[in-house]
Amino acid sequence: MLRFLVRRLVVAVPTLFLVVTAAFFMMRAAPGNPFSSDRKLPPAIEKNIEAKYHFDRPLVVQYAEYVGGVLHGDLGPSLKYRDKTVLEIIGENYRVSLTIGLSAFVIAIVSGVSLGVLAALRQNQPADYTTMAIAILGVCIPSFVTAPLLQLVFGSALGWLPIGSWDGGALPNLVMPTAVLALPQVAIISRLTRAGMIEALRSNYVRTARAKGLSESRIVIRHALRAAILPLVSYLGPAFAGLMTGSLVVERIFGLPGLGKFFVTSALQRDYTVVMGMVIFFAALILTLNLLADLLLGALDPRVRLT
Repeated sequence: MLRFLVRRLVVAVPTLFLVVTAAFFMMRAAPGNPFSSDRKLPPAIEKNIEAKYHFDRPLVVQYAEYVGGVLHGDLGPSLKYRDKTVLEIIGENYRVSLTIGLSAFVIAIVSGVSLGVLAALRQNQPADYTTMAIAILGVCIPSFVTAPLLQLVFGSALGWLPIGSWDGGALPNLVMPTAVLALPQVAIISRLTRAGMIEALRSNYVRTARAKGLSESRIVIRHALRAAILPLVSYLGPAFAGLMTGSLVVERIFGLPGLGKFFVTSALQRDYTVVMGMVIFFAALILTLNLLADLLLGALDPRVRLT
């Protein structure tokens, strides 16, 4: 176990370093700067601002200073949100993204696994075709199309749900954003579960269990399903990270005060430190969740050796 963790960290640290490097130079390669959208400043004042934020130094020196700050846990101050650091912005707003992402994650797992099992048990029957058709639609239709459609139907036309806003995390305000995030993952999880269940139901140990006279429900739940969800476990880490990062667009559409709002706004305003801080945060989240998924897979499947 320890050797496995060390090997993964040896890979994760350089990966995170490459992410930091790419984010830094890509942001600096973009035209303009954080103050180019403001009214034209006198040259003397502009030079003072550049000196304050070290923009007057060579790019390599700026990069070295930024990496040094990251290594010490300092992501720098925001260039647009006065008197706020990047860590403060993340700490104050991550709960919204986490609430939506976690809710969508739970719904995706429960719905996806249930639909996948149903499709596998009714293979090549109407229930199977219907489930897979829904899955294909969920994968093909992007979130930025699904979200306005739900707003138009359930918000404007029917008036059942609020079109946007957070309202302290009230349940009606969570329904549409969570559904938009969960739908693609429900589709993917159901397809993975269906494929795993079909393979498991055709295995020799399931035939043996049937020969012993075990009930079909016990065979499905205790034998086939346990083996069928093993490939799904490896996907859960990237899936949850995808829900967190996917909420960037959804939060913007529904006007939610999560990380997505600050990421998109900061990108438009060229707030370098906030954008890079968000990229680092999500990259670290993805690497951590992938590691946890591998550990969970090793705990569930004795054939996997974490050495």
